[in-house]
Amino acid sequence: MFRGVPFAAPPVGALRWRPPQPAAEWRDVRDATRFGPASVQGRPNGLTDVVPYGGAPEPTSEDCLTLNVWAPVHGAAPAPVMVFLHGGSGVFGSGSLPYYGGAAFARDGVALVTVNYRLGVLGGFAHPALTREARASGDLMGAYATMDQMAALGWVRRNIAAFGGDPGNVTLFGESAGAISVLNLAAMPLARGLFDKAIVQSGGGWFPPGQDRKRAEAAGVAIGKVFGVGAGGSVEELRRIPARQLMELNLPGAGFTDPRLAPEGLTSAIAAGRHARAPLMIGANSGEDSLLDHGDGVARLRAGIKPRVMARLRTLYPGADDETLARNYFRDGVGAAAARWVARKWSSRAPAYLYRFEHVDEAALARRDRAPHGSEIFYVFETLGQQPASIGAFPATAADRRMAAEVHGRWVAFARTGDPDGEGLSPWPAYSPGRDPWMVFGQDGACARDHLMRKQLDWYERRTAPLILMLRGRAEGRRLLRFLAGAPALPGERGGEGVLAR
Repeated sequence: MFRGVPFAAPPVGALRWRPPQPAAEWRDVRDATRFGPASVQGRPNGLTDVVPYGGAPEPTSEDCLTLNVWAPVHGAAPAPVMVFLHGGSGVFGSGSLPYYGGAAFARDGVALVTVNYRLGVLGGFAHPALTREARASGDLMGAYATMDQMAALGWVRRNIAAFGGDPGNVTLFGESAGAISVLNLAAMPLARGLFDKAIVQSGGGWFPPGQDRKRAEAAGVAIGKVFGVGAGGSVEELRRIPARQLMELNLPGAGFTDPRLAPEGLTSAIAAGRHARAPLMIGANSGEDSLLDHGDGVARLRAGIKPRVMARLRTLYPGADDETLARNYFRDGVGAAAARWVARKWSSRAPAYLYRFEHVDEAALARRDRAPHGSEIFYVFETLGQQPASIGAFPATAADRRMAAEVHGRWVAFARTGDPDGEGLSPWPAYSPGRDPWMVFGQDGACARDHLMRKQLDWYERRTAPLILMLRGRAEGRRLLRFLAGAPALPGERGGEGVLAR
């Protein structure tokens, strides 16, 4: 294990809100026995403590651009490499959390890399002063977290061979916000060649383009004014604002993505086939609606669903009560249907594999019958028993351990060859629209099933995909993104639930 390895210079002082710069070189042996600090943590609306939900405990710091490597014992051939991007709504989390440990991957001959990157307003910000500075220097602007992820992937290409890894066989994978980052990078021309395969765990796929620079600058001006820095303020004044105070502000972000990074939104890029020609695994959990459990998420969504939509949901989910209908609407409309759409579009350009994770820790079955958002992580990493408090760490049974071995084995097989089938595993067909195959990780094991929830998912796709592609960054799209991230609405807005309700 090599912990806390810098892949870029600390983004502090004059380097705050600038693209990542090269890390300082060193000549002697460097201590790599301790994790580097996570980025300063923020919190979605409705949470006061993010640690139970996957947030990083102290120490945290603005000086956070480090990665960690779990290296296999050197063999005759270079090892496949997997690079993991953590989730956390883009405002909290860390690559050093115990349930992202890579020991099982290294044991099975994979070099595993986890990454810290800038979060929240530190990872995405715009202001007229920053725009003036970037235009003078030629720097990319706005999406600093994305640039950090690209810098980490560049470090892996250049250096992973020294750890026994194969720089020509890199799988990028992530969960939740990290999975959205994987999709974003797959759709970005400047990220081409940084990875060879991709895995998207609960990352959806239906996202309108983010806000444009002018709107992002206006949001940045509003944030600056809280700290006494007006529209005409200098970059030096902005950079003197304490990082923790910025992250504690909990206002909607002022980030945007420089068009040189992303000429178009990821959904429109995928729809048009303008994405990396890389094998893809993508899926969702049966309990993605657990994202609604903090704050008043369920109530907000129920209040925004129009009667005609609720009537249709009753025909799609017979016998379900109104709360379950709202939960299913979120779970399948944001999760499963979007994942299936991505897999179908992707399959015309490169192999795609679609999954649904349904397995619930056996000791937890008395409390829940759905696999919550993020619960597959502990099976992927084989870190059962280390779940955060929001999911609950239950004693693993033999059935749980068998499922962890199955899921982990699929991820390892995909990293090796781009195909999640392996010795002793049941066949997982590549996605094709006619067959519509899913690999379902259920309570009784894993098996392929065709046309899973076809009637329901077809309905979501007919009504949602065209709307998302039509929005092209309009206000409805921005409200939807804020709602999904748990962020508060701007003054005068209803929030994103109204967009979902359509």
